[in-house]
Amino acid sequence: MTERIVVVGAALLDGGRLLAARRSAPAELAGRWELPGGKVEPGERPEAALVRELCEELGVDAETVDRVPGSWPLKAPYELQVWTARLRPGSAAPAPLQDHDALRWLGPGEIWDVAWLDQDVPAVRETLAHLTTGAREGGGA
Repeated sequence: MTERIVVVGAALLDGGRLLAARRSAPAELAGRWELPGGKVEPGERPEAALVRELCEELGVDAETVDRVPGSWPLKAPYELQVWTARLRPGSAAPAPLQDHDALRWLGPGEIWDVAWLDQDVPAVRETLAHLTTGAREGGGA
């Protein structure tokens, strides 16, 4: 039996917008959009992995907020889990440092304007449902 390896994705939010990152590698994923993140290392908590990955890939200081319910299968043995996250005060603006060649902040009406990776689509849908519920609970801009 193969143990699943967790890949964490960030629904990085700012002012009601969601950050999408366009893959530059590997070749079969290049040009498609994803929620930024990466693999959880052995002994690492998923939340810590997400903060580390956002620093490495985007050069930001971020913090996780809530786990988005669910998990989504990727190429075996990987499984995607998503957390909402926000930039910490004083963080640099996100920049595509590793594995990405473009970033885009998407407002509510723009979420489906990019070509998401097939495996990220259900996670993005669940994230949007989670955010809609959270917006009613937390108010906001």
